[in-house]
Amino acid sequence: MNCAASGCLRLLSIVLALVVAPPAAVAQLPGTAPTTVELSAEASRVAPNDIAIATAYFEASDADPAKLSKQVNGAIAAALEQIRRYPDVKAKSAGTSTYPVYGKEGRTIEAWRMRSELQLESRDLPDLSELLGKLQASLALSGLVTQPAPDTHKSIADLVATDAIRAFQARAKTIADTLGKAYHIRHLSIGYGGPPQPIRPMKTMALRAEAAPMPIEAGESEIAVTVNGTIELTD
Repeated sequence: MNCAASGCLRLLSIVLALVVAPPAAVAQLPGTAPTTVELSAEASRVAPNDIAIATAYFEASDADPAKLSKQVNGAIAAALEQIRRYPDVKAKSAGTSTYPVYGKEGRTIEAWRMRSELQLESRDLPDLSELLGKLQASLALSGLVTQPAPDTHKSIADLVATDAIRAFQARAKTIADTLGKAYHIRHLSIGYGGPPQPIRPMKTMALRAEAAPMPIEAGESEIAVTVNGTIELTD
């Protein structure tokens, strides 16, 4: 390749400058990706289980669908009448289902079976315990759980989120200090746990009129928050 002497010398000096440039200088060249670190931190606290949720039901069978419906609906109506005497207990229908009962050969319908459920919810655990005892004359209990009420869960979760963010900041600072760098946060996501615990299925209890009030032990639940993020290290 032919070139003027001054042009070739200038090109050679540029190439040599790039070859002998220190790494720090090269890192500052446009287009060089910064150093990033992905990390996470967790925090948790316990919250009081200040609300109880119970699921009670009535189930029966009859060859006559009309009689069956009258029997089940009557039992639920009577139960709701008792529940209304406890203003601190909220009740709602939790589903009604009807299905056929087939004979031995599985071809003909011999009867119908119907089940109707009620969900009871209260922060007054003694009241709910007493009510469940009275409902034992006709209903069965399929589920009972205690958990933090929504407002309790939110207030504790907000505190846990603050703890988790501070833990993330402390971890990020430790990493940056160890590498002799400063840092700033590029991305941050906060993951709140779901409900502290699902309604636990119970072995169906055939309740009796003479049974004592249902014992309820509130206890506590753990609420956890996870923070995931990316930090960028800078000089």
